[in-house]
Order: sequence, then structure tokens, then C-alpha cells
Amino acid sequence: MWVMKQILDLSTPAKRFRLVAIWEAVTWAALIVAMIIKRVFDNDEAIAIPGMVHGVAGFMLFVVVALITARALKWSIGVTALALASSIPPFGTLVFEWWARRNGHLAELSDDAAPRLAA
Repeated sequence: MWVMKQILDLSTPAKRFRLVAIWEAVTWAALIVAMIIKRVFDNDEAIAIPGMVHGVAGFMLFVVVALITARALKWSIGVTALALASSIPPFGTLVFEWWARRNGHLAELSDDAAPRLAA
């Protein structure tokens, strides 16, 4: 319960970014499962809803929140570009979130508040 409460805390830009990064990965997982179902059962309609949810509530939401977070946390162009690029491969948003947290780009979520890399 504590972990869920911590993940759902939206009080700062970094915490909102973390939640949306996780959500984008969840929608990727749902889309991958739907694509497998589509192929195995030859059901073209299997990807209709997961595809739309991933596209709108996953990908587009992530891009908007990444840009808002980049501005709020004063990310460099390089870090912002990495955040946006992370939305393309499956589960890339999680990898970026872990990297950004480790390297001080996610404010209070990071071990060190100051960025260690000038990316």
C-alpha cells in the first residue's frame, strides 16, 4: 500500500513524470499482449482498444508530461531529447526514468539533487 501511495503522489513534476513513465510502459505491455493475441488468433480487432489507449493515454500523455517536466526541472536539450526518444521503444520510458533519477535529473526522486552528467 505504501508503494502505491508513493507512486500515485503527484505533488511535484518529477513524481508526475514517474507515474506517466510507468503508465506508458503499462500501455506498451497491454499493446504487446494484444499484438500476440492478434497474431495467434488472427483477430485484427484485438489491438484496437490497447492501440488507442497506448497512443493517446500512453505515448501522447508521456510526450506532453516530459516537455512540461523538462521545463519545470530545467533539463538540457539533450536530456529532453533522450526523454522524448525513450517513448519510442517498448519500456524505454522506464529505462529513462531510472537513468534520470540516478543522474540527478528528477529533483527530489534523485539521490543527488544536482545533475552529475551534463547530458
